Amino acid sequence: MFRNSAKYYDAIYSWKDYAGESTRLLEIIQAKKKSGGKDLLDVACGTGSHFPYLREHYKIEGMDLDDQMLEVARQKFPSVKLHCADMTNFDLGRQFDVVTCLFSAIGYVKTIERLNRAISRMAAHMKPAGLLIVEPWLAPEQYRAGQVHALYEDRPNLKIVRMNTSEVRGDLSILEFHYLVGTPSGVEYFTETHEIGLFTEEQYRNAFEAAGMDVEFDPAGLMGRGLWIATRP
Repeated sequence: MFRNSAKYYDAIYSWKDYAGESTRLLEIIQAKKKSGGKDLLDVACGTGSHFPYLREHYKIEGMDLDDQMLEVARQKFPSVKLHCADMTNFDLGRQFDVVTCLFSAIGYVKTIERLNRAISRMAAHMKPAGLLIVEPWLAPEQYRAGQVHALYEDRPNLKIVRMNTSEVRGDLSILEFHYLVGTPSGVEYFTETHEIGLFTEEQYRNAFEAAGMDVEFDPAGLMGRGLWIATRP
């Protein structure tokens, strides 16, 4: 998915308030978690930009399907244990007090069947009385097709322009990203197509309940996309 952009990911998302999001996340964990341990698994962790704030309070492990993103995370956080695995079928052989899946990464499962499998596998990695927190992608009624978006990053030795259109194909949102990246060694152009599932609130809720969890939805969440907060009864 991020085959060309992984090395620029942190620059592209430098606008994101990882510190503020982590503070809110820790507040939720403190209020909702009933297990007594400090083990946290961040599913679809990307380059690990929440790690610096979460590991002050928890023993962090990360997991992602994209090894190029993990390689950036390894360079940044060599002491954090990282796993390359698919969220729909992973088995790490252990359980955690908290499992998170943030920044709408759950949408990359694309289908309801794979959504159910991913939630089930995350639930299987929760300790008794543990906590699962999932940040969804936009719901079908929230997503706006036919839009064009642009992002710019301007640094002394790095200039990035990322533009994309948005469309819908069936139950998928399609983001066609076009990148123009300038460095002292030259200017590079490449594209990436991201297909992200559009799931309803009912479909998310059904997935958590099918995995045997009690779930609530926080409509504000960390950045306005909402947050699913699940525990085992």
